[in-house]
Amino acid sequence: MLRRGDTVWCLDNFCTGDPENIAHLRADPRFHPVRCDVTEPLPVPGPVHAVAHLASPASPADYHRLPLETLAVGSRGTENALRLAREHGGRFVLASTSEVYGAPEVHPQPEDYWGNVNPVGPRSVYDEAKRYAEAVTMAYRRGPGVDAGIVRIFNTYGPRMRSRDGRVVPTFVRQALAGEPLTVCGDGSQTRSFCYVDDLVRGITAMIDSARAGPVNLGDPTERTVRELAELVLVVTGSASRIEYGPLPVDDPVRRRPVITRARDQLGWTPRVPLEEGLRRTVSWCAGRPAPPVRNAPSVTAGSPPPARAGASSATG
Repeated sequence: MLRRGDTVWCLDNFCTGDPENIAHLRADPRFHPVRCDVTEPLPVPGPVHAVAHLASPASPADYHRLPLETLAVGSRGTENALRLAREHGGRFVLASTSEVYGAPEVHPQPEDYWGNVNPVGPRSVYDEAKRYAEAVTMAYRRGPGVDAGIVRIFNTYGPRMRSRDGRVVPTFVRQALAGEPLTVCGDGSQTRSFCYVDDLVRGITAMIDSARAGPVNLGDPTERTVRELAELVLVVTGSASRIEYGPLPVDDPVRRRPVITRARDQLGWTPRVPLEEGLRRTVSWCAGRPAPPVRNAPSVTAGSPPPARAGASSATG
């Protein structure tokens, strides 16, 4: 967005993020990082032409650690971001998730499938937060007339993920580089689709630039078993680590694969980076970086925002 000339306000309380990830952008006068909590009023001056609501813990390790915060960011946070877009007449895009399909009984998953979600299970704080976020996004589109759209993101990976994020790709890469066993849940036959981060960013940007309501699935339709992923990580890293198997988490989906016909037809989007190439880029970035310790749950509000500056033309939350 900066490369194409946009002004970007980046709002984050860093409860799961790392300020180092945006350090290379801070010298750009069109980039405005604001340390704040999206569940509070948002300190962004006008004009605002687009709001991308990306905020939420997304790893099971994080939303189990921050359950109430996850529900708050999906409800109050989404409403605050929608109000910001409405006040400035801007486009709004919600980053939803394949988790709204739950443990799907339809495979692969098209956007018109309503899902199979356990509303009281261990994953429910994330699943239901996103389902509510989708509902309130469509209510603002149908009622106040906000130009709002929804993308449903399937497993995304790439550089700058925390090595102890808890999701499968950074976990396997960290373990392989350290010579530790790769821990596979269940027998490894459960499937996922893995989308490289650059492809996802192209998809989100295309949705921002459109007027589509969605929801639109963004993910790679190539289906892989978790066992196949572990074996490929061993090949890419050259690691001699072995694979170990353990219990399958409660409500863990057995199969996941997106139907991306809408993304192709409405946004002109398809993923370009094959899994092996994406893993090589990810491993290259991760190699030599020390694994940080598991973090304790921080406060929701990680600091006071600096004074807002005028001239914003786009905002990301």
